[in-house]
Amino acid sequence: MKFEQYRIAEGIKTSISELGYKKPTDIQYKSIPPILKGEDVLAIAQTGTGKTAAFAIPVLHILQERKIAGRPEGIKCLVMAPTHELALQIEAVFKTLGKNTRITTFCIHGGVDQGPQIKQLNEGVDVLIATPGRMFDLVSQGALSLKRVEILILDEADHMLDLGFINDINDLMRHLPKKRQTLFFSATINEKIKKLAYSLVTDAIRIQISPKDPVAKKIEHAVAFVEMDDKRYFLEDMIKHNAEKKIWYLLGPKYGQSG
Repeated sequence: MKFEQYRIAEGIKTSISELGYKKPTDIQYKSIPPILKGEDVLAIAQTGTGKTAAFAIPVLHILQERKIAGRPEGIKCLVMAPTHELALQIEAVFKTLGKNTRITTFCIHGGVDQGPQIKQLNEGVDVLIATPGRMFDLVSQGALSLKRVEILILDEADHMLDLGFINDINDLMRHLPKKRQTLFFSATINEKIKKLAYSLVTDAIRIQISPKDPVAKKIEHAVAFVEMDDKRYFLEDMIKHNAEKKIWYLLGPKYGQSG
């Protein structure tokens, strides 16, 4: 099945075509239809399989249809990510795929001034991508309301648990409407992740793509041990000499994943 055969907004199809994508990956093929139907999804898929687009494409379509129908303003989709690097990547995917729609996407994370983020939130956002710390800071200040969220997405849930965010995830539920669609994406699955997932989703469609290896075979990965003072220059040099490639790197437990 080709993307052009999906019943999604023409603006999204145009963006997909401009990216040169013809057919969906396995995770996209299995995830897009149930998400479009409004079902909860629990997906286990390797890094590098296109899972961000697997939820971004149908969510953008759903929100576009509801916006045309005149739904009240407010954040309609919340995407939780473990690190600000991943959050920014997700934002880029939503903005690229949604550039021909009326959907606005914004990312909030720590390490930067809150002022501009609060200003943008006040101006209106449809899709909010957030890291737990900054999100709860703004919620506690009354600068962020999640009362109109209709779709919750947890991305890289296994990594989020590794970083100790399980209590934050549980606390988040207090701020969200009980009636919502929940999408849970993880590269790996274990009893702890499974327990969390099933506490959040309702009659979820379970999708599992090559769960034994968290990184897709098509991705080349290696380890380089670099002194702390040299990491920045090493990374700049690597990106400079591989500008045409997608790069995923790990700076270490203190820093989390980035790419």
